[in-house]
Amino acid sequence: MSTGPREPRLSEEAVRGATGRGWDELFALLDGWGAADRDHREIAAWLADEQGVDGWWSQAVTVEYEVARGRSPRGGDRDGTFTVNASRTVAVPVERLFAAFADPELRERWLPGDRLRERTSQPARTARFDLGDGATRVVVGFTAKGEAKSQVDLAHERLPDAQAADRARADWRERLAALKALLEG
Repeated sequence: MSTGPREPRLSEEAVRGATGRGWDELFALLDGWGAADRDHREIAAWLADEQGVDGWWSQAVTVEYEVARGRSPRGGDRDGTFTVNASRTVAVPVERLFAAFADPELRERWLPGDRLRERTSQPARTARFDLGDGATRVVVGFTAKGEAKSQVDLAHERLPDAQAADRARADWRERLAALKALLEG
């Protein structure tokens, strides 16, 4: 795959399953539209509105496009902050997985000391949260993988440096494993 400075963090299979296109196809589509001359929000909105790419995936594809085209630094975002991604497949319906994020009492069971404040959500599709004082954000996408299986894809945005990103990545992997154990237990 000729995507530029580095390979995307998300697999070809995952992006194709979510968008119907692979990385090369998506990047060519974006290049043809003129994404290289547009800002992040414009690109993500176009992917969502004009191409039908789900909210979380429109953001993830936009980030990967900007990195691949050299518009964002390797390992970081264009504004100098960092974003980490984590995902987990859980053997529960997508509505139950969404509820584990949307319901503060249930969320406290797998995310103790929970400091998430919901900004917006679309039931069983997406949820956006401020974390702590609002300096960082958590964007979560939910995908049904059948009647009793679903996937959560999480992006923790606006992390101040690579060390904070490394800590957040490890923390989210641990927390999503706890979520899976709770819901499947």
